Amino acid sequence: MKIALMDSGIGLLAAAAAVRRLRPDADLVLSSDPGSMPWGPRTPEDVTARALAVAEAAALHRPDALIVACNTASVRALPALRARLEPEVPVIGTVPAIKPAAAGGGPVAIWATPATTGSPYQRGLIEEFAGGVEVTEVACPGLADAVEYADQAAIDAAIAAAAERTPEDVRVVVLGCTHYELVAERIRAAVQRPGRPPLVLHGSAGAVAAQALRRIGELADPGAPADSTVTVLLSGREGALPPTALAYEEGRILSAVSPAR
Repeated sequence: MKIALMDSGIGLLAAAAAVRRLRPDADLVLSSDPGSMPWGPRTPEDVTARALAVAEAAALHRPDALIVACNTASVRALPALRARLEPEVPVIGTVPAIKPAAAGGGPVAIWATPATTGSPYQRGLIEEFAGGVEVTEVACPGLADAVEYADQAAIDAAIAAAAERTPEDVRVVVLGCTHYELVAERIRAAVQRPGRPPLVLHGSAGAVAAQALRRIGELADPGAPADSTVTVLLSGREGALPPTALAYEEGRILSAVSPAR
C-alpha cells in the first residue's frame, strides 16, 4: 500500500504522521514545492497550476491514493486534481473541521490564513454546518510561514496575536490550515483561559488519513509491521525532509522511517 500526500510545504507532516500511526506498513510519498510557499496569497489559477505539478510528481510513484494535505489547494484546485488523477488515483481533500466542531456547540473560533478567512468557501461551510452556533473567524497572518521555517519567535508572536483576537468564551478552535496542526498544543496553551473548561481543538489530519484508507478499501491496523518507506519529493525531485521538519514531533516520526529503496 502506498499513500501520497501533497502540500506547498511541511503542512503535510500532520496527515502523513496520522497515516503512519494508522498503517505503519504503508509506504508514503511526500510531495511539496517549498520554493513557492505560501500558496494562500496566489491567484486561484496559480494555485491550481502548482498543485497539479506537485500532484503529478507524486502520481509518477503510482500511489493508491493522494491526500491533498493543504486547505488552500483543496479550496482552489480539488476539482482540477480529481479531473486529472481520478479514477486511477483517489484524491482526498482537506476540509476545515467545522462540522464536528459545531456539533458540540459553541462558541467556536476558526483559525485560518488571511486568504481563507472570510472566503466564500469558508463562509459556505459555516452556513451549512454551524447554523445557530456562534462562530468567530480569526485570521492568522504569518503563522503558516513561521511554522514552515520553524521560526520559534515568529510562531509565538503569530499565535499570541491570533489569541488576542479570539473571544475569551471560545470553547472550540478549528485549525483551518494544516501547518497549524504542527503547533496545536502551543495554540491550546495560548487560547485556554483560566477557570474555563478545557479547550477542544479540531484538526483534519486524522480524518483525512482515515478517509484515504476507506477510499482504497483498507482498514486501520496500528499494529501492522512498521516496514514501510518514505519518499520525499521537493518540486518533483527526490530529496530529504527539510531540517525544519525535525522541529516537530510529526517530522521526527517520519524521519525515523527508512528512505525509499
